[in-house]
Amino acid sequence: MPVNAGKRKRAPMPRGMSRLKMHAMRTMAEEKGLLNGKTQMLRGRMPETLVRAARKNTGIESDTELIRLGLETLANQDNYGTWLMSHYGTIPPGVDLEY
Repeated sequence: MPVNAGKRKRAPMPRGMSRLKMHAMRTMAEEKGLLNGKTQMLRGRMPETLVRAARKNTGIESDTELIRLGLETLANQDNYGTWLMSHYGTIPPGVDLEY
């Protein structure tokens, strides 16, 4: 029996926005309280090529998650560098950084 039998394959790493940056966008939006409260239905018609390119660059298949990431990115657009630097040196002491 193969070593990987029964294991799910991990999705390939997107070529565009990294998972780390996608996570940072979500975290920044959460820290600002932008994800609290009532949700709103949002829809629109987008060029297929734009949607295809966004999916390819992010690895996101869900329309909702794709739109959410776009809005999180726009809401945090000018603050990413500042936020990133504000977290400098904040790795908890117990984290094992050896590999």
